[in-house]
Amino acid sequence: MKVSNLFTKTSKDIPAGEIAKNAQLLIRAGYICKVMSGVYIYTTLGLRVLENIKQIIREEMNAVGGQELTMSSLQKKETWDLTSRWDDKVVDMWFKSKLKDGTEVGFAWSHEEAIIEMLKQYIVSYKDLPVNVYQIQTKFRNELRSKSGIMRGREFVMKDMYSCSLDAAQHDKFYNDTIDAYKRVFERLGIANDTYVTFASGGAFTQFSHEFQTICDAGEDVIYINREKNIAINEDVMNDENLAKLGINREELEKVKTAEVGNIFNFGTKKSEDTDFSYINSNGKKQFVYMGSYGIGVTRLMGVIVEKFSDDKGIIWPENIEPFKVYLIRIGGETAVHRADEIYKELLEKGIEVLYDDRDVHPGQKFADSELIGIPYRVTVSDRMLENNLYELVERKNGQKIQLTHEQLLDKLG
Repeated sequence: MKVSNLFTKTSKDIPAGEIAKNAQLLIRAGYICKVMSGVYIYTTLGLRVLENIKQIIREEMNAVGGQELTMSSLQKKETWDLTSRWDDKVVDMWFKSKLKDGTEVGFAWSHEEAIIEMLKQYIVSYKDLPVNVYQIQTKFRNELRSKSGIMRGREFVMKDMYSCSLDAAQHDKFYNDTIDAYKRVFERLGIANDTYVTFASGGAFTQFSHEFQTICDAGEDVIYINREKNIAINEDVMNDENLAKLGINREELEKVKTAEVGNIFNFGTKKSEDTDFSYINSNGKKQFVYMGSYGIGVTRLMGVIVEKFSDDKGIIWPENIEPFKVYLIRIGGETAVHRADEIYKELLEKGIEVLYDDRDVHPGQKFADSELIGIPYRVTVSDRMLENNLYELVERKNGQKIQLTHEQLLDKLG
């Protein structure tokens, strides 16, 4: 991609009322465009990052036996009446509307009931289980407030997976395998050291849950952690009974601000009993399906990563999710232009993704934009350095500058 072909532009301006650092930086760098509070457009750059995050999640969900699908966003009232979750007194975040014939519909904030309705058409016998399905899809939640940028959206992208098992033992194994898969996701995203599996309330889903909370000053949650034992508990369920269950006491815990990046819920057979989701076991008897639900906030993760990996110059993307690996800058006349064009083609031939700043603007603007956009490596091709057949390579995360020959540069980036 050439910068001259990008329809977006970097900016020093921030939309009025946008107080979250993640949104400020992403808007200024051209990754997102604000529509209204809690609603954003993801541009060419933003989509590249989102797709990289999705792919990491997809690979780890597939590795534990997840099958990907896409559910409808429009939901029938009758589907959710079975569990009373159509009622605004039970779930207060619905966006609802009516079809022209007066039929009530909602815009999906979650998919447990809808998934069950669909799977009931396929799961009849014990031979049909286990089944674990997931999607990566836009959700809609009528949040009362949305001031954390893309960390709390009214429209956002989420990975939600649902497990259907024969019995408690089969369910528990998948539940624990998914915890391990989530840990691998956060390791690959570069936030594992600050992310804790946290005992928490189940909210509108179940009595208790496990959250994945990442230490983040911009987060909206408070948890208590024991770093040595790697134990965490949400402030909402902080009481003596739960502390005793976890084998810890208050004096051992450190209070920190966090952002919830994932969660998992163990439904047992409660959901299937409410919706009459059953199968015929090997003895010919009806048995209810054991279920679980597993979520990861994809766009929220993007916001958390920007909050954690940025400085006063801009974003610092971890290498696994960067939109491009190299920001290529040319400075000078025909020689620099010709050599930069050659480097661009060579890097692309090696499968290295490059954002080539081919604009006729001041070098200072190119350098500033490269730091704001946050691509891991900046390569500068200039007339001055070419006199010695050298190129400058700068690492965004630490600012380290080195001068390399043509061969050394290709080896370093390859």
